[in-house]
Amino acid sequence: MEFSIWDVLIDFSIISGLLLAGVLMRAKIVFIQRSFMPASIIAGLLGLILGPFALNVLPFSELIGTYPGMLIAFVFAALPFSTGKFKVKEVIEKVGGLWSYSQTIMILFYTLGLLFALVVLGPFFTDLHNGFGLLLAAGFVGGHGTAAAIGEAFALQGWEEATSIAMTSATVGALTAISIGLLLIKRAAAKGQTNYIKDFKHLPHGLRTGLLSEKDYESMGESRISSIVIDPLIYHVMFIAIATGIGYYLSVLGEEMLPDVAIPAFSLAFIVALLIRLAIEALGADKYLDQEIFSKISGGATDYLVAFGIASINLTVVAQNLVPFILLMIFGILLAVAFYRFLSGYYFQQNWFEKGIFTFGWITGAVAMAIALIRVADPKQESETLEDFGLAYVPIAPVEIALITFGPLFIGAGQHWLFVVISFVLVLMIYFFSYSQGWVKKSRS
Repeated sequence: MEFSIWDVLIDFSIISGLLLAGVLMRAKIVFIQRSFMPASIIAGLLGLILGPFALNVLPFSELIGTYPGMLIAFVFAALPFSTGKFKVKEVIEKVGGLWSYSQTIMILFYTLGLLFALVVLGPFFTDLHNGFGLLLAAGFVGGHGTAAAIGEAFALQGWEEATSIAMTSATVGALTAISIGLLLIKRAAAKGQTNYIKDFKHLPHGLRTGLLSEKDYESMGESRISSIVIDPLIYHVMFIAIATGIGYYLSVLGEEMLPDVAIPAFSLAFIVALLIRLAIEALGADKYLDQEIFSKISGGATDYLVAFGIASINLTVVAQNLVPFILLMIFGILLAVAFYRFLSGYYFQQNWFEKGIFTFGWITGAVAMAIALIRVADPKQESETLEDFGLAYVPIAPVEIALITFGPLFIGAGQHWLFVVISFVLVLMIYFFSYSQGWVKKSRS
């Protein structure tokens, strides 16, 4: 079948319809409201069931599996523009413990997931790819965005099945974050370990349905660019599009010059966007950029990424790796619960539960699920957990991007054990530094 640009339009039209269905289902069905499932995951599951890999009812084109790779480059290009400035001293003084805890858990998920697959699964499933264990962190910690990124990186190396497995991992992680997270909140409330707990029925209507009242509306941002010259939204989109295009071009150019080294377009798009932002700041023109608008654009692209990512999961590939995949998922869930249960009390003396449950949501279902959990445990944000994490995540982001970029490169080069060793050394360095700063206590809260 000959490709047409209208195929792209039809694909996005279908997924948009599914997103709308997801919004309506979240607004009207109490069961879905209680699950806190975002519209993008609902749309993706509907697309998976009705799409080409299941019932084959929806007329998606053969391009459906290629959109996540493009969208993740767009999302990464938006990151430098949507991240605020920070002072190292401010991070150290205010959120050192949360940074140390979150950074340590993130790295260990990549490391221990890979180690589990190599040492425990490898001897029994000899045909597993060396990077199979990395897909645990790709789906759990990073969510569907990181799953698309790492899947794309492995696909460039010839392991095309990685994307479907990673996307399934992310879906399992999101469902785990909410289902087990809500159980942990109820258990903690029964034991008197919560500080600001609210039952689901006491949550504001807007948080349950996703439909905000007139007094609770959220602004999409502000702009100092006149629409007489250019629409403010398009003005912000164009910076991301430029960085994404240059990043992709550099990726293709690098592959031609160094065929054995495949650097994903999303990593290069991030670097290009960062350089553009630095240049704009040097010229003093950053006042004409609005971080909130960039954040909304990135969020919108992520919604489409999640929906397309789940809808394009190849169930046959998952079925072929079902047993090792289930074992890897069980290991990840136990690991996340263990971190929450046994470590959070050593890092947080105040509001240990709120910070611990937020991080549990983050390392299983990405930031969106973490926000859903903290909204239940602390609806008025009195613990300031979300604000603190936003500050702590600024120095975490470069490490996460490095893991996403270089993890597949190390594995593709046959240096998976070196990756494990370097990661463990980094964790030890963070731990001893944190202990010296008093962020890790000798006894639990």
